[in-house]
Amino acid sequence: MANYIGEIISLGVACSWTVAALSSEVGSRRLGVFVMNVWRMSLALLFSVGLMWLTMGVPFPQYAGAEAWSWLLLSGVVGYFFGDWCLFNCYLTIGSRYGQLFMTLAPMFAALSAWVSIGQTLSIGSLVAMGVTLLGISISVLGRGNHHKLSIQLPAKGIFYGIGAGMGQGVGLVLSKIGLDHYTADVPAAVLPQVENYLPFGANLIRCLAGVLCFTIWLLVRGEGSKMRTSIHNHKGMLAMLAAVISGPFVGVGFSLMAVQYTAAGIASTIMATTPILILLPSYYLFHQKITWKGFIGACISVVGVSLFFLL
Repeated sequence: MANYIGEIISLGVACSWTVAALSSEVGSRRLGVFVMNVWRMSLALLFSVGLMWLTMGVPFPQYAGAEAWSWLLLSGVVGYFFGDWCLFNCYLTIGSRYGQLFMTLAPMFAALSAWVSIGQTLSIGSLVAMGVTLLGISISVLGRGNHHKLSIQLPAKGIFYGIGAGMGQGVGLVLSKIGLDHYTADVPAAVLPQVENYLPFGANLIRCLAGVLCFTIWLLVRGEGSKMRTSIHNHKGMLAMLAAVISGPFVGVGFSLMAVQYTAAGIASTIMATTPILILLPSYYLFHQKITWKGFIGACISVVGVSLFFLL
């Protein structure tokens, strides 16, 4: 058992992200997308500040320069604001089950944006992985329509939200890598060995700050600021939001970093990508979403596609 600690942690992360997706769907339906995300990002920011204080002795990324802040704030706008706005609307439109399926597009968008922005090679293996991922999603969302023609079985709006969510996470990841590289370069050489492992948490703090600001401003622009006060009395919605925060940005991200310390990154990433499969059964019991062989096979193929990004 001890020999497989990394794999066990990775499976736990996949389960944690499954809980995050399901509780996010519940919270969004009860609180609304913007209120849910203001609360979620605020608590994630608070947790990040506490973690920085514990690990680095200061509650903020003290070494990050202007360039690092700029890239990481932009990453937060793209990943946490645009990406999560699309993802939570996707949950409301077609459910968290399909939302997680479309999130398997994130590695594809990350590979494409890294190719465009920082010149990373787009290998044959990556192209194969993209094709397999798209095939899995196509199997899940396409069905037989009139006159035996293929037709889309989901609302077009939900599909666009799903694609936007995958794009936001993938592009946001590349932007955060650029920002993290600048952040690392800003740290004095004498200090870097002691703090290098904690820099991602500081980078995430800046990204969370961007998410909080964007969602709060947009909530106020929409004239829905009063919903924040009334949301406190929605106990089921607040519990769902708290579960989403703990299982997602806190437990999920933290243990995903731990998993790659005990096993190969490709193996850990593949196991953690099984959320679209793990979510099928609980979504059936919680939301009465029918499980079909087509949907199950499509989810499995999409997960295989994600794994190929790391294994080829």
